[in-house]
Amino acid sequence: MRRALAIAVVALLPLVNMTAAAGTTAEEPPDRQAAFAAAAKEFQVPESVLLGVSYLESRWDAHAGQPSNDAGFGPMHLTDAAAFTGSNHHGEGEEDARGDDGRPLAPVATTVAPTEIPASLKTMEKAAELTGQSHEALRTDAAANIRGGAALLADYQKSIGAPLSADPGEWYGAVAKYSGADESEAAKVFADEVYSTIEDGAERVTDDGQQVKLTPIPGLDRIEKWLEKLGLRPPRKDGVECPRSISCEWIPSAYAQKPNGDYGHYDLANRPVSQKIKYIIIHDMEGYFGPSIKLNQDVNYGASWQYSVRSTDGHIAQHVKGKDVAWQAGNWYINAKSIGIEHEGFLAEGSTWYTEAMYRSSAKLVRYLALRYDIPLDRAHILGHDNVPGTLPTTVRGMHEDPGPFWDWKHYFDLIGAPLHGFGGPKAGSIMIRPDFATNKPYFYGCDRKNPENACPPLSAGTVWLRTEPRDDAPLIKDIGKHPTGTNDSLYSVYDHSARASTGQRFAVAERQGDWTAIWYLGQKGWFYNPAKKPTAVPSAGLVVTPKPGLATVPVYGRAYPEQEAYPADIPYQAVTPLQYKFSAGEKYTLAGEAANEYYRAVTFDEASHKVVKGKTKYLQIQFGHRVMFVKADDVRVSLAW
Repeated sequence: MRRALAIAVVALLPLVNMTAAAGTTAEEPPDRQAAFAAAAKEFQVPESVLLGVSYLESRWDAHAGQPSNDAGFGPMHLTDAAAFTGSNHHGEGEEDARGDDGRPLAPVATTVAPTEIPASLKTMEKAAELTGQSHEALRTDAAANIRGGAALLADYQKSIGAPLSADPGEWYGAVAKYSGADESEAAKVFADEVYSTIEDGAERVTDDGQQVKLTPIPGLDRIEKWLEKLGLRPPRKDGVECPRSISCEWIPSAYAQKPNGDYGHYDLANRPVSQKIKYIIIHDMEGYFGPSIKLNQDVNYGASWQYSVRSTDGHIAQHVKGKDVAWQAGNWYINAKSIGIEHEGFLAEGSTWYTEAMYRSSAKLVRYLALRYDIPLDRAHILGHDNVPGTLPTTVRGMHEDPGPFWDWKHYFDLIGAPLHGFGGPKAGSIMIRPDFATNKPYFYGCDRKNPENACPPLSAGTVWLRTEPRDDAPLIKDIGKHPTGTNDSLYSVYDHSARASTGQRFAVAERQGDWTAIWYLGQKGWFYNPAKKPTAVPSAGLVVTPKPGLATVPVYGRAYPEQEAYPADIPYQAVTPLQYKFSAGEKYTLAGEAANEYYRAVTFDEASHKVVKGKTKYLQIQFGHRVMFVKADDVRVSLAW
């Protein structure tokens, strides 16, 4: 549905600087700090508690009144799920989550019947009852939203018999209940994150220009006895592979044999002994936490993933062990070397942002996994699903686009503990895309379910548009893989990344003109606005590759499979097929390192027959466009990007 939407909708191309135009507002919003103080006083909630809860949900942002990935609105993330969906993005579009053309397509995805909306997804209903505010006001008016959150906290405090105390520590149970969790560990971890924020303090400028500060209260005494009053269930552990600092439980994915030799819906393996885990893939579910987990438990469903992250509180469910291969990224080569993490919510269809609780929990998990499996903490190895290449020319168009432009990669890597720093001088031959997320608000359409052709409201994004010339009204560059027919035009849709470069990605510089920088991208120069006073990219010196002298073009690949001679007689050869793009002489692309030359043959329920085929051909991973791709080392020359 999303691809059809992106291709069918035609948007008028704005003839002005879209980033600058989108960042303007008609009038200054009311003071947010004062709104927190007033609501705290009205409902007798300590201001520090109100600020701490809001920070963990939204970092005090209003998000232009748009919903989060689980239908939460405003600084207090009041949830208003009008409809509960059982869909999941693995069941949409043309992509086969398994991505292995060495066997039949994975089973067509099934759907889960709508589930009763849990209380955690309809807190706005109670907030409206407590405050007398309409749902519309609670969605769009930040001050009203803050009042609603304060009213909920006071109501939760009363419900467990705790006093409306001026002591922030007495509100531990109410804060835990605000998480919406029904697991005791998840509620406790959420409360602990809030109280750590209160102890450390915080200060920032919000997405709509509001200066907000939480003064630190070191050594705060947390009255944890109130957590017991919530009567929450303990999580199921069963040897989960998670850091101790997050809430994590074991909800296993289905694995069973079916008729005709078929089985579902992941493959047993012995990683990292049999092959290294080199990537972590960041997804969004295009659905809600509960129904998506049920799909992972359905043996007839054609996809699986290792972890699911809940939005409101950051609770994590593990479904597949790290040693085994989940069917998640649509590219079998990547699947065999990666761990998939699904995040509750939607790329844009009805939602536009991700909660701080989710970012923090997911970041801790990624850091834990990266340390455990020796995965580099950079954007060449921590990939979005939208950065995974198609395996063949025929599969490029159908690959998925999540987590989308509204995922804050810079903040995410800050939380991981691996900030996306620049390196080198202003004339470095390669750069890292890194716009200021809060103020970078490029034009998009497609955020409105009912009117998909409408422009999205000005929203923070971590991407830049790439144009054919260094001017605002120049056409977007083309992606012949995503748009193989007709004019091949790229779209301004949130679901089309054909002409977008994303935060943390590194590219070789092709040219500079004034405030514009051109990078090599899919065999062409892509220009983006990069003024010195407000840069959208930073120097990032490193290695690049270019075709060896005498070669007009070299092929690029979506997987690094072995040469035919490497296959034993009992394993069919998997063809090494170039993608449709051209890497021409004179172009340069950043090098991410050597890619393992392997194919994991796993087509039976019995793990004993699974084998890893290793070849001798040396492949290199490069940033060729929005997606990573591979080249043969014998075809290119490696040099420093001057």
